[in-house]
Amino acid sequence: AALNGFQIDVQLNIMSFLSPQDLCHLGSTSCYWRAAVQDPLLWRYFLLRDLPSWTSVDWKSLPDVEIFNKAFSEVSDNALYDYMAVYKRSCPQGRRSLKSSRPRYGAVTSFLQSLVTQAEPRFAMFGPGLEELDNSLVQKMMTCPEILLVAGLPHRQIHGIGSGVSFQFNNGQKFNIVTLYSTTSVERRRAREEQAVAVNKMFYQENSIVGNQQAVHYTVIAQVRKVCEVVDGFIYVANAEAHRERDRQEELARILAMIDPALGPPNRPLLVLSCVSHVGVKRIPCVYMAHQLQLNLLRQPWMMQDTVAATLDGLLNGIEWLLEEANCKNAQ
Repeated sequence: AALNGFQIDVQLNIMSFLSPQDLCHLGSTSCYWRAAVQDPLLWRYFLLRDLPSWTSVDWKSLPDVEIFNKAFSEVSDNALYDYMAVYKRSCPQGRRSLKSSRPRYGAVTSFLQSLVTQAEPRFAMFGPGLEELDNSLVQKMMTCPEILLVAGLPHRQIHGIGSGVSFQFNNGQKFNIVTLYSTTSVERRRAREEQAVAVNKMFYQENSIVGNQQAVHYTVIAQVRKVCEVVDGFIYVANAEAHRERDRQEELARILAMIDPALGPPNRPLLVLSCVSHVGVKRIPCVYMAHQLQLNLLRQPWMMQDTVAATLDGLLNGIEWLLEEANCKNAQ
């Protein structure tokens, strides 16, 4: 028995040097290897090793928080996750392969929908990543036509807010983004210079008592409410820079205020851009950010995408997902 245990340990150690993709190929060679490569501890090791490097996660693929809370010594044979299935479902490559395997009629439906629907989809963009970073995400979006083309400033108006900016995606589809700032440009600049947090003017704060603890609840102001009632989805720009401490519970409360089902359809998609100023800034990994913001509590489709304000890296991946989700909702 001791010899068999030693052989198993050696085998697992050897397999840990293979990539998850290689293991999947190895498992397809025989029944023996299929059973061997499914070892839960091996895939738990891969999951915890690789997920900090993943640049996106969504509502269908976010790993359960219990994966982070249990040490190896606490994992027993009677209480093991199917870590291999979790890994394949959660990693970006696995999600892309699932997407590519879907029927192609979805693209046809979106094309036909675009012929019938005249109004371009409209999204409300908000969040601390718009205001706190050294590089302006919005300014880069407006001045980088090789990545995202500005298609114009529509004449449709939302009282007290404006019309937003119309962009054109690389497939030709146009969409509109209404950017919502919580303060004036002068207040934002002063807050960045002083490394302080400016007072957010988009929300009313309401406190309530839940059990023995005080709960924070927010309601959007009248002008923002009008935006929330007409948009097809939301873009939340989170500050993912590791050196900045933030109250993620408060951020969640403000997200919930914006996507309140009382203000519009409850299934409108939410794109979360986990944003840093430039490539050299240390960021909080995407999966960790999703757990910090407790996105698993949301009831509508969401996706979190790593983004760099200075280069717009990752932005198009997020916009592509958002347009697909919005088109699906409009087609229903």
